[in-house]
Amino acid sequence: MIPDPHKLGVHKILKHVPLNSLFHAPSKRRLAKAVNIADIRLCAKQRAHKMVFDYLDAGADDEISLRRGKDAYSQLEMHYHCLAGLQPPLDLSTKIFGHDVKLPFFTCPTAGNRMFHTHGEAAVARAAQRHGTLYGLSSLATTGITDIVNYHTGPKVFQLYVWKDRELVKEVLDKAKEGGFNALALTADFTWYGNRERDIRNGFTIPPNYSVKQMIEAIRKPAWTYDFLSADPYTYACIKDDVPADSLASFVNSQINPAFDWKDAEWLLGEWGGPAALKGVVRPDDAKKAVETGFSTMWVSNHGARQLETSPATIDVLPSIREAVGPDVEIIMDGGVQRGTDICKALALGADAVGIGKPFLWGLAAGGEEGVYKAIEILRVELDRAMGLLGTGTVDELKKRGPGLIHRRGGSVRDYHDVGAHGRGYGGGIV
Repeated sequence: MIPDPHKLGVHKILKHVPLNSLFHAPSKRRLAKAVNIADIRLCAKQRAHKMVFDYLDAGADDEISLRRGKDAYSQLEMHYHCLAGLQPPLDLSTKIFGHDVKLPFFTCPTAGNRMFHTHGEAAVARAAQRHGTLYGLSSLATTGITDIVNYHTGPKVFQLYVWKDRELVKEVLDKAKEGGFNALALTADFTWYGNRERDIRNGFTIPPNYSVKQMIEAIRKPAWTYDFLSADPYTYACIKDDVPADSLASFVNSQINPAFDWKDAEWLLGEWGGPAALKGVVRPDDAKKAVETGFSTMWVSNHGARQLETSPATIDVLPSIREAVGPDVEIIMDGGVQRGTDICKALALGADAVGIGKPFLWGLAAGGEEGVYKAIEILRVELDRAMGLLGTGTVDELKKRGPGLIHRRGGSVRDYHDVGAHGRGYGGGIV
C-alpha cells in the first residue's frame, strides 16, 4: 500500500498538467452515442473506478429490493386514449414545494458527488438549472451550501439526516436558509447503515486505500483516476469544512441518531419553519402521522433499495400513500426510475413530482455536467412522448386522469426471463 497522493501534494502538480481532455475523450465519445439511461449506466461503468461504480450501482444485501423496484414498473400497463389531439412538445411544467419548475422530476439529494466526477454537485446543479427543475443537496455533499447558489438560482431542497447534535443541526439549517434553499427533507430511513455487500467485496473506502487491487483498477480507468488525482481532496463541506472525506464513516457513526423520533421531528420542523418533506415513507399510517406532525410533503422512498432489504417497491405503495393523505398533500416519489414511462406512471398514480438518483449519478460518473444534462434530457423526451401517446397534455391532466389510465397486469405464462437485462442495468423479470 502506498501513501495517499493527496497528502504528498501530487494534485498540486497534476492540476497544472492539462491532460484531462486527453483522458476524457473516449468517455465523451461513448456518452455521445448513449440513447437511453441503460446506455449512460454502461458509460459510467466504463469510466469510473469499479469501487466507485459499484457503490453507486448497488443495493442492500441480495439486491432483491433493487430488482423489484425496477421490475414493478413493468407490471403496470398504460391504457392510452387515441385521437387526443395533442402536439409536441407538451407542457411538462408543475410546482414542487410551491415553486414553479419546468419538469415534474428532479435530481435527488445524494452524498459525495465529487467521488464520481471532480465537478460533483456543481455539475449537477448547473444541469438542473439548464433544465429549469428543482435541485436537491445532501447534507453529506462535497460542495458547500452557500456555493450552490452560484450554480443554481431556482428552487432547491436541502436534505438532512437524523443527527444527534442539535447545535450542529441548527448551524446547518441556518446555512441552508442563507443559501436560498426553499424546502427541507428529513431522511428517516437512515438510522442504521445498510448492508451493501459490493462495497465490502471491493474494499470500498473514501479515499481509496491504494492497495494493489485498487491501483490496478485505477490504471484501467485513467479518466476517473486522473480526474481524482489532479483535483483537491474533497471534504463534506455542508457539515463542517474540517471534516475530511476519510473521516466520514466515523463522523456519521458518531452523529446518526437511531433514537430520533416524532418529537425530535417536531422540534426540527419548528427550527426550520418552512416547507418540509419526510423522506422514507412507505406506510399509510406513517404518512398520516407525518401530516399530523407538520410535514407538508410526503416523500415515498426506500433509499434507493440501499437500506432495508425486501422493502417494498415505491411505485407499489404510492397509491396507498395518496389515499391516506388525500388529494391536497404533496407527494414526491423516487425509486427504480429509469424511463420516462416510469415517471409518467408515478405521476398518474399519485405523485406530484418524481426524484431520480442513479440515472443522473450515472450521467455524472460518465461525463460530468454534460452527462447529467443528457440523462435529464433523455427522461424529459421520454416523458413527453409517453404523455402524448397516453393522451394527456399536461402534468395536471395526467394526475387527474391517471388512475384510470394505469392498470396492473397479472402474471402470464407468456412472460419469460429477460436474460440480457442485467447487462443493461435492469433488474430482470419479464419482457
